[in-house]
Amino acid sequence: MERLDVFKDSNVWIASYFSDDCSCAHENNEHTLIYLCSGLLEIEERGHRTPLRTGECAFLRRDNRIRLWKHANPQHPYHAIALRFTRSFLREFYLTLDPSQIPAESRRDKTSLRILPAQRPDIRNFFESIQPCFKAETKPAEEKLKQRMAQGVHLLLETDPALYASLFDFVEPWKINILDYLNENYMYDLSMGQIAAYTGRSLASFKRDFAKVSELTPQKWILARRLEAARDLIRKGGRKISEICFDVGFRNLSHFSKLYKATYGVAPSREVIPDPQPLPEP
Repeated sequence: MERLDVFKDSNVWIASYFSDDCSCAHENNEHTLIYLCSGLLEIEERGHRTPLRTGECAFLRRDNRIRLWKHANPQHPYHAIALRFTRSFLREFYLTLDPSQIPAESRRDKTSLRILPAQRPDIRNFFESIQPCFKAETKPAEEKLKQRMAQGVHLLLETDPALYASLFDFVEPWKINILDYLNENYMYDLSMGQIAAYTGRSLASFKRDFAKVSELTPQKWILARRLEAARDLIRKGGRKISEICFDVGFRNLSHFSKLYKATYGVAPSREVIPDPQPLPEP
């Protein structure tokens, strides 16, 4: 059995309850703080599973795809609370900070998943104070919700100053590097609007910033990067052309083959695999 209690205003609070095991793919569009009240949650990112146990809390950075495995049993049903921090809320929050207290040396961690230190009383008390809000007959006032969200952000910033760079990736010097992001995600089917949002920009500012780093349009850059990656994999040998085609982001084998030949002058199936280089003599 599944139940979701959702407060959706300027931000989103979600309390989820499951009495049976389940899993789901999740595209994380907003920074999220999740606390496990009971049960077990496994978070799979880039093929690696990380367990989140009762009483533990995790920060999930936006711009990533994950799979959630939710485990429950009769004694311990799955129960979690998640707070999603929207860009508009974080922009408002950032303006309340004292500039002299902002660590300019903070650097954005490439890790999208951060497990917070276990069994912290401040985290446990914070989420225990939130739970009654879902049981109340009336929804808390918007201002009270924002105050709780601000508390959640402060918990993260007090955990690690490096999280300034992740949470406020829409300001200098922490804006996400566009080419770094695309090199890690070119294989996914993302719209320009999604890429702009994931890199902390409006669509217009994304296009302006992209023009500063490439003479190609974003679409042509992604296409060229997929072809380059495909060629590298083909020349390594040992894999089917069709597998490589889909792994680098193409959806049609015939279209991929046509583009590949137009770019490299040879069909993918006729690409020459270089002979392995001999090892140097000792």
